[in-house]
Amino acid sequence: MIRIVLCAVVVFVLQTPAFAGEGRPEFRAMLGQMLLVGFRGAELSDEDSILRDIREHNLGGVILFDRDVQLKTVGRNIQSPAQVRALTARLQAAARTPLFIAVDQEGGRVRRLREAAGFPFSPSAKAMGQGTPDETRQEGERTGRLLADLGINLDFAPVADVDVNPASPAIGALERSFSADPETVAAHAGAFSRGLLSHGVLPCLKHFPGHGSAMADSHLGLTDISRTWSPAELIPYERLIPLGASPLIMCGHLFLERFDADHPATLSPAVLTGLLRERLGFKDVIVSDDMQMRAITAHYGLEEAVLRAVEAGVDILVFGNNLDYDPDIVPKAVDILVRGVDSGRLSRQRIEASFDRISKAKALLATPQGATNGFAGERS
Repeated sequence: MIRIVLCAVVVFVLQTPAFAGEGRPEFRAMLGQMLLVGFRGAELSDEDSILRDIREHNLGGVILFDRDVQLKTVGRNIQSPAQVRALTARLQAAARTPLFIAVDQEGGRVRRLREAAGFPFSPSAKAMGQGTPDETRQEGERTGRLLADLGINLDFAPVADVDVNPASPAIGALERSFSADPETVAAHAGAFSRGLLSHGVLPCLKHFPGHGSAMADSHLGLTDISRTWSPAELIPYERLIPLGASPLIMCGHLFLERFDADHPATLSPAVLTGLLRERLGFKDVIVSDDMQMRAITAHYGLEEAVLRAVEAGVDILVFGNNLDYDPDIVPKAVDILVRGVDSGRLSRQRIEASFDRISKAKALLATPQGATNGFAGERS
């Protein structure tokens, strides 16, 4: 089953203009690739807005959830293995450019594929961190094998946050960090990433520049880490970026005054361009955390948040459509980006740079890495 899915992805990728050397698509289609959104429905009809967005706006990706937070219901997109396979196949069949189909499958408390729906148990990062990196790699392989079989090709994991504050409501209290030791975090995050890549599933390190010391949860409001954060929280990124361990890094909605006294990391050129790209040398895809989290929506309107994020360096804007639900978020966001370019606030070259990074990452879907080999982007 895994070989069939991967072969299908290879054929799809190689036949898609974005990957076939035929030049870039038209401009609005490039903008669509910069969006990754959630949607409602375990099964889809032709009239569903998500299929419209894939067909008409060249949507770059989707994210699957087991629960609908706003409706307080279960089974939003995930009900059984067979149902998920059918759903992901339907989504990819509508796409002219291969979709990122993403999920948060860290293990432990944060996993969308649960035993009640017929999926195997997976341990938390904290539990994995108490074992060896090789055991964590094997867990990454098991997760990668599961996701590839389901047609899911992007895991918003592993967490690279250091467990500075075990009571941190979004990280430590949920056992999402591998360790309080940043070198241990780097070793296990790299191992889990290697396991995912061995099955053609892309990892995404998160939450840059480090959520582990936070006293608040950015889902609920502004998370200021100015007095608790330390440079040691960058060590996992300093170790893993030169290895090309992950083609995607997710930034957190974290306010860190020493780098930017006005804006959270997601909207900060100083953090994303100055620190992550220029100082740490990350050349690949920067993904936002959910742009509908209260840390953003309580302080910025949609248009300003979208434009500031792209100005800062974000390549893929995530709208989970779970904390809030807007079936028209994709055309709204595309229109905002078009206005940003038309007004001169964003340059066409800035959009093309994101599109090229996204295309490079999607090309990796056709080349799963052997479990004992180097990372997909390892540099000599």
